[in-house]
Amino acid sequence: MEFDGALKDFESSLSPLTVSQITSLIRDDLENKYPDITVEGEISNCKTAASGHLYFSLKDEQAVLQAVMFRRDMLSLSFVPRDGMKVWARGGISVYPGRGQYQLITRSMRKAGLGDILAMLEERKQRFAKEGLFDESRKKPIPVLPSRIAVVTSPTGAAVRDVIRVLHRRNPKVSILVLPALVQGEEAAISIAARIRQANLWNLADVLIVGRGGGSIEDLLPFSEEIVVRAIAESHIPVISAVGHETDWALSDYAADLRAPTPSAAAEMACSDINLIYKEITHFETVLAQSMQQALVHAQQRLSAVSPRNMEGILVRRHLLLVQQFDTAIETIRQSMQKKMDACSNRLTLASSAVELSNPRAIMKRGFSVVEKQSRTSPQGQNGEIEIVRSAKTLTAGDEVHILFYEGEADASIQGTVPGDGRSKEHERL
Repeated sequence: MEFDGALKDFESSLSPLTVSQITSLIRDDLENKYPDITVEGEISNCKTAASGHLYFSLKDEQAVLQAVMFRRDMLSLSFVPRDGMKVWARGGISVYPGRGQYQLITRSMRKAGLGDILAMLEERKQRFAKEGLFDESRKKPIPVLPSRIAVVTSPTGAAVRDVIRVLHRRNPKVSILVLPALVQGEEAAISIAARIRQANLWNLADVLIVGRGGGSIEDLLPFSEEIVVRAIAESHIPVISAVGHETDWALSDYAADLRAPTPSAAAEMACSDINLIYKEITHFETVLAQSMQQALVHAQQRLSAVSPRNMEGILVRRHLLLVQQFDTAIETIRQSMQKKMDACSNRLTLASSAVELSNPRAIMKRGFSVVEKQSRTSPQGQNGEIEIVRSAKTLTAGDEVHILFYEGEADASIQGTVPGDGRSKEHERL
């Protein structure tokens, strides 16, 4: 009995799980352990179902991982997945019970190596900026009314058709020259640069539009190649860069004189709307005609208020006014000249008085005389230098002197001198 009970317990512990149960356990374990991972691999067996969901495999040299991306998540893709494309797929691991296989439920995906491309573009951007290829001082203005516009792009793409359509709508008279070039692939950069240089060599246009439609960052790489950037920077023809959609960019955008978000927008920027210009001309013509009409009406009103008799009175009053102004000016000039002459006369009188006061004869007229004697240092028998006697100390008894009066002269002989400061009592009295 004990053996039979132990056998029953053993058999109950070995109760089998159903396939659904074990699959559910594995799915729960994988989903809990790998809810958000990024897997790098090469796409293969890529198929889009009628429901819009994408089924594909990710593989490397040693393994294969099944994957699915639902339609709602595919709306965020910036490229179309294809077989052989190396990608980074991000999502969670789950199990599809119907086939009993695990798979990656992909929520987002981008091309592998995108970070390397962006790093390369950033390095080029910094290098070109240091050389001055992106300087604002190099930018040339876009002509307002160009007569010829050249488009460097693929002749079979949608971009060239959009550009031509917009240009014809805005100005049917503008000439459009399409310079066909490769816009994708290894030879694209050489082709684009050659067309830009050709347009400059032969002066083929007033404005150049260089661009293409949208695409992945790899598809737009030719417009970031050095040969294209330098060709745009060296162009004497103004260049509008129109690469991809509004969110796309290339280094040609920085080197160009103007960057457009799309090829259609480039056509809008390159050519003014001639219909708007005609409307402005018509508006200004109307404004000018109205202004001239108002001026004529105003002149007629002023003219009608003036009769021949009133005109004669106006002219007489104007003549009298001018005559009075002339007389006033003459009187002002005369008074000014008279003031200047009076001032000069006063200055002359003052100067004459000062000269007269300094005249020695005027001093001698008041009773003063000048005493002269011959210098003792002169040689004997010769006429020596005449000295003016200013002090009795310079005289001795027997000196011969010559006296100058206000009227007349006299010679005298010194009998003696009075010592002191030279001021006699007579002088004191005077």
